[in-house]
This record gives sequence, C-alpha cells and structure tokens, in this order.
Amino acid sequence: MAGVRLARTTFLESQRVPATRLFSSSSITMAEQKFRVERDTFGDLKVPADRYWGAQTQRSLQNFDIGGPTERLPPPLIKAFGVLKKAASIVNIGYGLDPKIGEAIQNAADDVISGKLIEEFPLVVFQTGSGTQSNMNVNEVISNRAIELLGGQLGSKKPVHPNDHVNMSQSSNDTFPTAMHVAAVVEINQSLIPALTELRNALDEKAKAFDHIIKIGRTHLQDATPLTLGQEFSGYVQQITNGIERVKAVLPRLSLLAQGGTAVGTGLNTKKGFDVKIAAEISKLTGLEFKTAPNKASLDSLLRDLRFHAPGVV
Repeated sequence: MAGVRLARTTFLESQRVPATRLFSSSSITMAEQKFRVERDTFGDLKVPADRYWGAQTQRSLQNFDIGGPTERLPPPLIKAFGVLKKAASIVNIGYGLDPKIGEAIQNAADDVISGKLIEEFPLVVFQTGSGTQSNMNVNEVISNRAIELLGGQLGSKKPVHPNDHVNMSQSSNDTFPTAMHVAAVVEINQSLIPALTELRNALDEKAKAFDHIIKIGRTHLQDATPLTLGQEFSGYVQQITNGIERVKAVLPRLSLLAQGGTAVGTGLNTKKGFDVKIAAEISKLTGLEFKTAPNKASLDSLLRDLRFHAPGVV
C-alpha cells in the first residue's frame, strides 16, 4: 500500500486564520457568536456552535489561559494524531467497531491529516503532562466531523462518540507519545534529512570550487598556518554529514511506538494484538516503518534520552 505523504506546512503558515475566525486561548471573537451547551464531568459548558471541538477542549482553553497562536501544538503533531486515529479505527473495525462508524472516523481523520481542520486545534503547549487535553481535542474534532458526515448534530456524540469510538483501545498516555514519535519520524524523513542533504551537497560544491584559493588559518583569534578555502569548507561538509548520520541513528528508536500500552504500558483494556496491528497500519499510512515497542513503559526514558542526544544531533 502506497504511503500517504503528509503535506509540508510551516508552523506560521498553518496558523493563519481568516479575520472572521480569530480566537485567543480563552475566547472566540466572532460577530453574533452562537453557542451550543455540552457537558463534561464538571458540568455544563458553552462551546462555539460552529466549532468541531467539544467540552474538554473548551475547558482546557479556560483553565490554561496562557500563550498564544505561536505556542499551539505544531501542525505535524496534529497531523500525526490524525494518522494515529485513522489507523486505530481501521484496526478497531476488526475488533468489532461498526464499519459505518469506523469509515466516518477515517474520513474525518483524513481532514485532520490534510490540514483542513487545523483551526480546530487551539490548545497551547501548556497543559497537563500526559497531553490529555490535546488527545481529547483530536477525539472531539474527529467525532464531530464524523457525526457531520453522517448527517448528525455537532456535540450530540451520536452516532460517533469521542471516547467510545474515536479513542477506542487508547489512552492519552500512549497516544501522545505515539503521535510525537510519528511526527518526529515523518518530519525527519520528509523535511530535516532532505534539507541537510541539500545543504551538505551545496557546501561540497563550494569546497571543490574553492580548492585553489589559499588563505591564512585562524586559531585563538590569531593568524595560523595556511590552508585552502576548499579545505575549510570540507570541514563543514563533514560536520553536516556527521549530523545526518546522528539523526538517522535515532530513527530506529523513534520508530518504536507506545500505542497499545494504554495508561501505564501494560495494555490493560485493549485487545490482544492491537499494538502490533496499529503499528503496521501507521506504517502503511505514512510509508515509513514503525514497530510496537517491546517495553512500552520504557518510552518515557527514551524521550529523556532523545532530549540529551538532541544538542549533538543539532
């Protein structure tokens, strides 16, 4: 199955919102704004009537009234969530999810992957550590979009429920790290490595073109022994080459997914084999290889390791 290439969209480009649909982290500014009433565990809550997100997203906007458009979760992560939810629905049909509901979820997830619904993800990076609000933001948006596709009413949670259907066999504790890994692997393969390779090739061309130019070397802010400008540029070429190799070296570990581990890595409340199957579906959808992590509780440590490796990679 051919991989689905995630469209490259710069962060700022994806955050441009028409003047009539501007919103801050705490309020929506629209003429004659209409609301629908939804309920969460804390009670009733007004949600903008034309938005696909629901009560939990709206609650987060109010509770974390901090940051702005440039501090929202980056589009590659949101799109990775779309891939994850689509893959989950495909697998869940095999475990008893109504195919009609599953297909609607997949179609709604496609709208997330394409970036069509990027305005529906207003949450900033400041939230609980597990990313529960963002996971629910995705669940609510996909649920309501699927409901709309099936001719239902936004906010009704019928016939597609954000928890029971979109989040079936999942937990924020495994979806968020999985989405981060998928986003990182996709961006590394589609954006970072191609850009670094282009830079390395350009520097290599200059290293050859400048090979006949002799210059004085500099050490400790003083003149040193001579070298060619080409030799100097060859050092840059090797540094970029080393960086590419270091980036590629982390891909096998980043390609291990937490999905299927649910809350604490044990896989409680999910189906046997779900983890292997969803990794395979994510691989098909992205055209990149992903595998289920043999020890899903270890991925928190892996993320810390990546943080420590990152300065060297950059």
